[in-house]
Amino acid sequence: MNTILIVGGAGYIGSHNVRVFLDYGYDVAVVDNLNTGHVEALDSRARFYQADIRDKKRLKEIISKEKPDAIVHFAALSLVGVSCKEPLEYFSNNVYGMQVLLEVMKEEGISRIVFSSSAATYGDQKVMPLTEESPTEPTNPYGETKLMMEKMMKWCDKAYGIRYVSLRYFNAAGAYMDGSIGEDHNPETHLIPLILQVPLGKRESISVFGNDYDTKDGTCIRDYIHILDLADAHVRAVEYLLKGNSSQIFNLGSGEGFSVNEMITEAEQVVQKKIAKKYVDRREGDPAILIASNLKAKNILGWVPRYTLKEILESAWKFHSSHPDGYKKK
Repeated sequence: MNTILIVGGAGYIGSHNVRVFLDYGYDVAVVDNLNTGHVEALDSRARFYQADIRDKKRLKEIISKEKPDAIVHFAALSLVGVSCKEPLEYFSNNVYGMQVLLEVMKEEGISRIVFSSSAATYGDQKVMPLTEESPTEPTNPYGETKLMMEKMMKWCDKAYGIRYVSLRYFNAAGAYMDGSIGEDHNPETHLIPLILQVPLGKRESISVFGNDYDTKDGTCIRDYIHILDLADAHVRAVEYLLKGNSSQIFNLGSGEGFSVNEMITEAEQVVQKKIAKKYVDRREGDPAILIASNLKAKNILGWVPRYTLKEILESAWKFHSSHPDGYKKK
């Protein structure tokens, strides 16, 4: 049985991956500092270490003890707006955190890492869909840190033979299908949880940032991918590295775009209620359209997204309606 160390495994994406890796028969250990993660989201089958990956002594102790066959890295700060206000915090946690992790991997002879990257590495591109060859021009410190982390892995591969797969997500969404774990951020910035706060009585209306974009209905278009499809891609990426394959970068998206207005209409169908919305000014730096080409992941990893937009929304509603105040107050 292969052992996987998942850093940042108590967060939204990490906790779903922990469960899916366990379901696939992997032995899983988790490191998380719980700054933004939730211990309630952790699967009891996994061994848990509360630690910050920047604490080299502690991280070295854990990796030396667990001797993982691969590391899956989710331990990054990810709020675009906050990164613009506090760039040094993002460089410390994300870039320095990656440096410490790679140092320990080198010292302990761990040579495989799957990295949670982002479409934010591309910035505001005009040509869609985005491929892995599209220019990388981040427009915020968050995207910049993700791109820097990718480049750190590239040079560590050349120098030390540490093989990596970097997965550039588009919009991760949805929840575990039984609603037991899901998305609980503070502050919440993701569209689907914000939409669902309206029928839950948490907000009067959903703010739509801009209705004058050059799109089919004037609102921004995004590519949504179910959290369990993302987790499946991470398992495939680990298997790809365990077979001795070379380092790669893959986009993870559905290849299909939905506007903000379409998302609200779809959500109304799922919750069987009208969802009030109000149009407000555009947000600075919001691209009109972001859609992934996922052909490379399909061709090399054999990865095919299985879940529809309806299933994304249904699973999210199942979690949020059963956890209206998140994990803390069920």
